[in-house]
Amino acid sequence: MPSANVKALAESSREKLKAAIDELETFLNGHALPQLVDENNTDSAPFYAGLLSDLRQLLVFSEVSYEKLGALLRRPNLDADAAERKLYEVYHHCVNAFFYPKNEGYSEDGRYAYTGQDAIRFRAKPVRAVRDLVLQISRIYEELRDDLSYYESEYLTQRRMQSR
Repeated sequence: MPSANVKALAESSREKLKAAIDELETFLNGHALPQLVDENNTDSAPFYAGLLSDLRQLLVFSEVSYEKLGALLRRPNLDADAAERKLYEVYHHCVNAFFYPKNEGYSEDGRYAYTGQDAIRFRAKPVRAVRDLVLQISRIYEELRDDLSYYESEYLTQRRMQSR
């Protein structure tokens, strides 16, 4: 991929990560497990505990990727190979952490992707704040997934071919 394209993609990915980080930090700083668990329904505690754990992990992956992209973009000459490697990491750490959460509090249902409906389906009915957050950041991570889909498999294939 040409260096100018890689730089533009790294810059846009960094901006999108920053937007997701801001949303996640605001939510996680303002909500705790006792606030989310309904006092009448303590059965929801494992759902929210897993969801909060996944969101914290997503925040860490996103912050690390944001910082790494920033360090690359601050250099006078962009190292295209290093930038492509970091974009690969953004796809495989951040995008995959969002769409395949460890505790499976939600999942993406591809059948709804083209209907204009939200493709995110929750394992249990979440409180409004959780639902709004996940749906808001899902748009950001969908854009990142679309932008970085090249790095899902093509990037590794290209690297393997170069090493031979």
